[in-house]
Amino acid sequence: MKKVRKAVFPVAGLGTRFLPATKALPKEMLTVVDKPVIQYVVDEAREAGIEEFIFVTGRNKGVIEDHFDVQFELYDTLAQRGKDAELAKLQRMQPEPGQTSFTRQQVPLGLGHAVWCARNLVGDEPFALLLPDMIMQSEKGCMRAMVELYEEAGGNVIAVQECDPEEAHKYGIVGKGQDVANGFEITSMVEKPAKGTAESNLFLNGRYILQPEIFDILSAHERGAGNEIQLTDAMLKLQREQAFYGYHYKGRTFDCGSPEGFVEANVAFSLWRKDFSPRMTRMISDLLEEYTAGEAKARIG
Repeated sequence: MKKVRKAVFPVAGLGTRFLPATKALPKEMLTVVDKPVIQYVVDEAREAGIEEFIFVTGRNKGVIEDHFDVQFELYDTLAQRGKDAELAKLQRMQPEPGQTSFTRQQVPLGLGHAVWCARNLVGDEPFALLLPDMIMQSEKGCMRAMVELYEEAGGNVIAVQECDPEEAHKYGIVGKGQDVANGFEITSMVEKPAKGTAESNLFLNGRYILQPEIFDILSAHERGAGNEIQLTDAMLKLQREQAFYGYHYKGRTFDCGSPEGFVEANVAFSLWRKDFSPRMTRMISDLLEEYTAGEAKARIG
């Protein structure tokens, strides 16, 4: 069984839900507290032991590449001004030379197509796939736990979380089989099942470990929902030949692809940090009192 060394990050999306903020800035570079969204996701992969980071990009995404590059002038200025803590923080986040790769998805044909675009950089080995819109909050990273499950069971691993059963028709849903290590066998996968027909309320939350045979299936470029190449369709075909396991993630997940989820992430990560929490707690408490009293509503007309 080969080790999971590489991770793919599909970052070619336009971020239209965040316009005008994303007119010139990629949505992945919007900051949650003081780090870009993409940095949280890369940090999660690094904690899991990932050694190579593959970004599937599009137009106007060059700033992501710059973010993960060495900025000599900035580093030198910080050193000269004695800002050692800030410099050390940047250096800790800096990938080693040769750890990052970038490839283009010239046409937006869906997640499956974005994954297929990374085929030559991944090669013939298993890989992690992390959707950059989804950032996780827990003491132990989601991908780290998934790698542990993979090392016990092999096959393919998908992270899932619970949703309101009444909302299951909005997600990709899996069926739960026997427990295996720190996960379970996946018996079925359905993308957005008809309302009231879902086998469970466990939905795919944007973290995967996949075997390289997925690329052969995706290479057929078969279109699915939305006339796009769907990753779920390819996984369903791969499941006929290989085992799939689910990891039930119990932490928090924030969909930073939506303004609501992005704001929630900023609040949650601010409260999670010791240097921000006291002030944020007071501010939220004061705001709630104002809204309850109707003061905030009067203030904004």
